[in-house]
Amino acid sequence: MAGLAAVANAATIATGQQDTGGQTRLGNEITQDMSARDAAAARRKRGLDLREQAAKAASARLAADAEARKKQDEAQQQMAGGPGGAPGAANPADSQFDELARIYQAMKPKAAAVVFEQLDMEVQMKVAQRMRERSTAMIMAAMTPKGAAALSMAMARRNAGARPAGQPQTAAARPQGGAPAARR
Repeated sequence: MAGLAAVANAATIATGQQDTGGQTRLGNEITQDMSARDAAAARRKRGLDLREQAAKAASARLAADAEARKKQDEAQQQMAGGPGGAPGAANPADSQFDELARIYQAMKPKAAAVVFEQLDMEVQMKVAQRMRERSTAMIMAAMTPKGAAALSMAMARRNAGARPAGQPQTAAARPQGGAPAARR
């Protein structure tokens, strides 16, 4: 029997399958589990690295976009200053009205109309002049007839100075002012 055990040990040593004490079935499962956890941790790290790279790229894009907007605003301020005018003298107010116009255009017309009617008539006109015609029309359609007519009349009076002399002022104001009465 001792001879048989010696031959079995020699065969085990020759094939490289030595029993090192930790290579039991439990030891193998622990090793496999650790390997699986290491692989999962490596995948998570790779994912986090990719997210970090994406966040850095997005941050760089936002910074570049902000810089481009800043340069564009500076260029507009210089152009608006014009000859004989101080650059930036009236520009903060103009940029506020531009920003308000963008905000109202982004809102739903019905919600914008409720707030828009509460504004001072001068502010309404300046904002409406900076908005796209379609957005202004949709907001005015959602306004009360009285508010829409008042804004229309104010805009018609403001635009009367820019109109050619051959067109009478009342002809331009009549369709807008008469429209609410025709709906009743």
